[in-house]
Amino acid sequence: MNHMIIPPFEPRESKPIRPPMVYVREPLKWEYKQVIRDLENEKAPDEEELNKLGAEGWELTSIVQYLHTVYFYFKRLADR
Repeated sequence: MNHMIIPPFEPRESKPIRPPMVYVREPLKWEYKQVIRDLENEKAPDEEELNKLGAEGWELTSIVQYLHTVYFYFKRLADR
């Protein structure tokens, strides 16, 4: 019969973890767009509308719903 002996756990000191450093030469400037839809009276943005916004450089970042109103938040790099 084999018996496995597990030694007691002894925590070891470890070196601190240093996250990688990221250097940014120029700060990025963003512009934002908010699309508001009342879903009782309007439809949510469809694929065609979202593709058009994407072609303009807009990226959907979040969606918030409050009752029947939905807020779509977009961002893109601002022209310099």
